[in-house]
Amino acid sequence: MIKVIIIEDELPAQRLLKETLQEINFETNVIGCLNSIKSAVEWFQNNPHPHIVLLDIQLSDGLSFEIFKQVKVESAIIFTTAYDEYAIQAFKVNSIDYLLKPVEKDELRSAFEKYHNYNKKYIQEQNSNIDFSELASLIKGEKTEYRKRFLIHSNESFFHLPVEDIALFYSMRGVTFAVTFEKREYPVNFSLENLKDHLQPDNFFKLNRQFIVNIDAIKRVHAYFNGKLKIEMQPSHSEDIIIGKDKAASFKRWLDR
Repeated sequence: MIKVIIIEDELPAQRLLKETLQEINFETNVIGCLNSIKSAVEWFQNNPHPHIVLLDIQLSDGLSFEIFKQVKVESAIIFTTAYDEYAIQAFKVNSIDYLLKPVEKDELRSAFEKYHNYNKKYIQEQNSNIDFSELASLIKGEKTEYRKRFLIHSNESFFHLPVEDIALFYSMRGVTFAVTFEKREYPVNFSLENLKDHLQPDNFFKLNRQFIVNIDAIKRVHAYFNGKLKIEMQPSHSEDIIIGKDKAASFKRWLDR
């Protein structure tokens, strides 16, 4: 049984994490839900540490990195965060997992699989070597430089494709394609998962494992069954573009920025 605590100051997010934990193929026991730096520090000082901590970055009383300045946490840390640039890159380097809100079931399962594949001692050593002050400064730091164009190879020549000309990206059989507003398609040398970190998040949204869309290409959004959404694109795409129930809320927030 994997013991877990959730440190998250939004009750709906706490409930969603609990529900998602019940859906993955791991036996977990949520032994605590905390909502602040102060309550987390007190809890770690007075209780045996769990196997895994699901930790939000932005808590009601500050950045959660403050916890690690006040107490040594002997647990694997999985960040659940809305921050998706410098901090994420830093977490990757330091071998700490992260999940973007809203947390998806497959990604949470993958994080727990990663925990099983790591030696517990190794995870603790990695956690102790991280400069959380540096991570906090990265989050507060300057804006990321996102991609402005892609180099496209065509037969024996090549040219640059401006990002603003791209309506959507999609993945098929392991190849990622950029589709322009003029419905021209070009392969790009990125996986869809890696690609989203290079695109301006105000303009592009990863809908699912197959599609990233430009907000200017979204013509209309239709309600679909079981809480899903169906995207009507301009230009149109040959396949139905569906957003799952677990991402529908974050997609609506993105549209309403």
